[in-house]
Amino acid sequence: MEKAPIDKLVRPVSKFIHLEYTSGIVLFLGVLLAIIWVNSPWGESYHHIWEIKFSLGFNEHVLSHPLHLWINDGLMAIFFFVIGLELKREFLDGELSSAKKAALPMFAALGGMLIPAGIYYLINRNTESAHGWGIPMATDIAFALALLTLAGKHIPGSVKVFLSALAVADDLGAVLVIAFFYSSNLDFLPLMIGRIFLVVLIIGNAVGIRSSAFYLLLGFGVWVGFLLSGVHATIAGVLVAFTIPATTKIDEKRYSERLRELSYDFDEEVPNCSTLITARQQQTIEHIKTLSLAAQTPLQKIEHALHPWVAFVIMPLFALANSGIIIGHDFFSSLVNPVSIGVITGLLIGKFTGVLLFTWLIIKSGFAVLPEKATWGHMTGVAALAGIGFTMSLFVSGLAFTKPEFMDQAKYGILLASIIAGVIGITLLKRTKEAI
Repeated sequence: MEKAPIDKLVRPVSKFIHLEYTSGIVLFLGVLLAIIWVNSPWGESYHHIWEIKFSLGFNEHVLSHPLHLWINDGLMAIFFFVIGLELKREFLDGELSSAKKAALPMFAALGGMLIPAGIYYLINRNTESAHGWGIPMATDIAFALALLTLAGKHIPGSVKVFLSALAVADDLGAVLVIAFFYSSNLDFLPLMIGRIFLVVLIIGNAVGIRSSAFYLLLGFGVWVGFLLSGVHATIAGVLVAFTIPATTKIDEKRYSERLRELSYDFDEEVPNCSTLITARQQQTIEHIKTLSLAAQTPLQKIEHALHPWVAFVIMPLFALANSGIIIGHDFFSSLVNPVSIGVITGLLIGKFTGVLLFTWLIIKSGFAVLPEKATWGHMTGVAALAGIGFTMSLFVSGLAFTKPEFMDQAKYGILLASIIAGVIGITLLKRTKEAI
């Protein structure tokens, strides 16, 4: 294929984007930029920019919120929508598609949620900050997978699959926690409207509607209804994702046969001997495009289209908007409070203990086995990496607390614990050899 000058400029960027660990690097840069910005002479502008109000709607039907809320409740709904697509794909044909496959990551994730939450609650019981028990329950899949990749090429692929499945199961737990424990008082009228849109989407799937625009436009209606109802709007993203069709209109064998036929028709056409193609060749190309659309599932098509936006725009923007913490000479003394201590011990000790203990229990019980070529050293390293709770932990802290003081304390704990967990995890994995 002949390359245009622009292709030579775009190719390095495209190659960088498709590397496994780049989303984690970009997310880290967002965190770093936020910290540098808020601690610079222009620190006040960091806080002011997120309070700028934006409005959406017409006449008296207008949603007017600060930029910070549009990011946390709007853009993050797309993040949760992609999580929902990943969950559905994993349940249908992935690491969670059978009881045997799902047992190990699901049980490990359960331990990695219960023990951190219990540790945090014990430290903060009978205080105003006790409601933050959900903060240390989550694992940031982008950071964790990026660091796992950086740990070395000797890490078995099965270990990456296990960490991915663990994080996906972890995300499912986080979604349920947000839905049941971090939604405010309900307004049933907008909730009912959101449910009506959701029912229409389910019916659309049942009757065979495959248009991405149909699901995205009506999904927006679900999001607005949930946003106004008090159920956290990000839950709408997950529910809408589960209505997206996950079947093809043509099987692989028929697609391959028909593609060969169309390719033959294209070759048989007498060329124009110019830069233009013939009308029949153009028609054949259109048939190939229609055929290829029928061979794709809408779920995978939408997930593939949205993933770069989530990884390289939404998550870094969320990190930029929520990671601004002031680091002064009293940084470490500011960690001496129940919230920071609860988050740090929950992520570092609770996550590590919960994931490793529950993994050991289910393997010793005979219901699961270690991933292929993996050792207990790998499991120990993964358990440490599970303590990187960055994106989801920050998100839950924004739901758990209204006091800026508590939110800052949680951010301090999340940042420090995630850094330490990453360093420990990489160190353990680099020293672990593959099982023979």
